[in-house]
Amino acid sequence: MEGVRAVTTAAVPGAQPGRTKAFLRLVMIEHSVFALPFAYIASLTAMFQLDRNIHWWTLFLVTVCMVGLRTFAMACNRIIDREIDARNPRTAGRELVTGAVSVRSAWTGAGIAVVVFLGAAALLNPLCLALAPLAVIPMVVYPYGKRFTNFPHAILGLAQSIGPIGAWLAVTGEWSWDAVVLGLAVGVWIGGFDLIFACQDVQADRAHGVMSVPARFGVPAALWGARVSAVVTTGLLVWYALATDAGLFFWVGLVIVVVAFCYEHTIVKPHDLSRLNRAFFTTNGFIGISLFVCALLDLLVRGLTP
Repeated sequence: MEGVRAVTTAAVPGAQPGRTKAFLRLVMIEHSVFALPFAYIASLTAMFQLDRNIHWWTLFLVTVCMVGLRTFAMACNRIIDREIDARNPRTAGRELVTGAVSVRSAWTGAGIAVVVFLGAAALLNPLCLALAPLAVIPMVVYPYGKRFTNFPHAILGLAQSIGPIGAWLAVTGEWSWDAVVLGLAVGVWIGGFDLIFACQDVQADRAHGVMSVPARFGVPAALWGARVSAVVTTGLLVWYALATDAGLFFWVGLVIVVVAFCYEHTIVKPHDLSRLNRAFFTTNGFIGISLFVCALLDLLVRGLTP
């Protein structure tokens, strides 16, 4: 974890404490809880299939890659969307709007973060380094998506699906369709709960021409889309479990995920978005961590050696 702190601190020009905290708030570093557990699931499963040993250096580099690329993506998102954020009461307090972080500092932080990402990819294996620039593309395209399509959530899902695929490549240096299935599960899941999150901005988005599923088709349609995404995600996770011969603990984790999905879609209703943040952050954070813990227990019980 010290390495992760070093990466995130290095992405802040000058590394001054106040500026560091502002930049970390800007990139919402705590939201790493969504995608990072699935990168670990992919990495550890690949290690189990490779030689049943945890390769700690590789796992550390995967962490650096994930944090570096996500920091770059969030910084770019905030920079590109700063004018949109300024017109939305919910986001008008963000650091680039208030001036707590300057645009120059944000670009510098983003640049350092992407260099850290590319450097960690180079230390993993040649295939990771070769594919790393491709992983950067959707991170930059996503913030522009809301300007030309009603489905920017799909672009976000594509960007997030890269994590498990890249984590598997980091371990084996070879393409894996099992990792693709897990990556698709993550992408559909995150794209789905982004539909829920976007519901709170319908009025502002419509007023300022920002495109999204809720703004175009309405909140009820968006929530139904999120429910369908949860069902598809569950199906993909079942596929992944079967493809990797997962054991009992992983299946227990899937049951927990299904229960959490049901809870999430019970507390958010078209006419009542008061518990949206609980559904978005708390429940989905719980989903990622719970499945990772169950997957780890499953691999350890089946013979993965620390």
